Amino acid sequence: MATVDLIMPKMGESIMEATILKWLKEVGDTVELDEPILEIATDKVDSEIPSPVEGTITEILFQENDIVEIGIVIAKLSIEGESAEPVASPAILEPVKEDVPPAKVVEEIQAHLQKRVETAVSDISTSDRFYSPLVKSMAKKEGIPLSELDNVPGTGKDNRLTKQDMLSYIKTRTSAVAQTKQTSAAPTASASPAISISGGEEIIQMDRMRKLIAEHMVMSKQTSPHVTSFVEADVTNIWNWRNANKSKFAESYGEKLTFTPIFVEAVARAIRDFPMINVSVNGDQIIRKPNINIGMATALPSGNLIVPVIKDADFMNLAGLAKAVNDLANRARNNKLKPDEVQGGTFTLTNVGTFGNVMGTPIINQPQVAIMAVGAIRKKPAVVETEYGDVVAVRHMMFLSMSYDHRVVDGILGGSFIRKVADYLEAFDLERII
Repeated sequence: MATVDLIMPKMGESIMEATILKWLKEVGDTVELDEPILEIATDKVDSEIPSPVEGTITEILFQENDIVEIGIVIAKLSIEGESAEPVASPAILEPVKEDVPPAKVVEEIQAHLQKRVETAVSDISTSDRFYSPLVKSMAKKEGIPLSELDNVPGTGKDNRLTKQDMLSYIKTRTSAVAQTKQTSAAPTASASPAISISGGEEIIQMDRMRKLIAEHMVMSKQTSPHVTSFVEADVTNIWNWRNANKSKFAESYGEKLTFTPIFVEAVARAIRDFPMINVSVNGDQIIRKPNINIGMATALPSGNLIVPVIKDADFMNLAGLAKAVNDLANRARNNKLKPDEVQGGTFTLTNVGTFGNVMGTPIINQPQVAIMAVGAIRKKPAVVETEYGDVVAVRHMMFLSMSYDHRVVDGILGGSFIRKVADYLEAFDLERII
């Protein structure tokens, strides 16, 4: 019998650690190739990790809620045959260059990770508090001594420090140091008011995803000065065309036709007209994105929100967009998204009309600079221009609202962009062929 080491896989370019949510198998259980072994969570997405081999689990090295750095062995499996090298999930493992022997690559990765862990541990080895390898390396890089680190509050299990805790503390610490060097410091922000709790009130602890959402929303408002513009669009043509063609569309493509792919198509076309809305900000630099990757905010059964991304949306036809929208939405609700599918967005679309709202003022999904909300479609009397003069008719109307980062998007750009989206929606061809 040979032993295979299961390592924590790399879940994205910027992700250095993951939390073990649940072991789906126990020691002694047999597993098939690609059968899920455990569920993990990162600050991007929750994922199931499949078995890279067919065998039996002989050892589990980390428990549920443990935070593990990528590349670390998390379990051992026994298989038939000779000894094997450590492996990660075949669906996530990065390709190895052909001219480099796989065994040598694995050996180098393991040696590098072990060196990082040993270095971090040596600096904070005397503490009684648990620190993950990533937290230790961050503390060392920022020059945070043990006496200071022990006083940093943590939001993880048993008050453990997470990556986000460290990032927030480092940001606050840097600001405090900078203020002490200023001859005239600005007034500091007031602390959160104390909340009194009576006996009849219920305390609900935020789950991991809700805490991440809360932190991301606060960070976005602190980062970007938000401005919101509104436009009302006549989407009668879209309403009538969809109702006339949704059955035929389902028969032709096997996909349900919703309004979302039509909205995504209009947004993508408008971004091509106004590419400076498809940017990010890095200090005093504006980074223009060559790809148009539209994120679509999706509500989860838990009440939380996730934003899967449609990559290169401007290159897709309506059938392709419908398939992408339905697939991402379904897998988001069933916790089946891959890490790459919630990264790389350049613009976000959210549908507040799903909940009967006519408009909203959405918060920008950093590091993007704009987010658009589409409201409920309602029948209203409206003035319609005809060759015989203006008439009042019942039309299907919808509000668009877009929040944008006023550091780099001025009113003329933001207003022109949202108007262009509305123009594309209003000009939808009733004779469009499926």
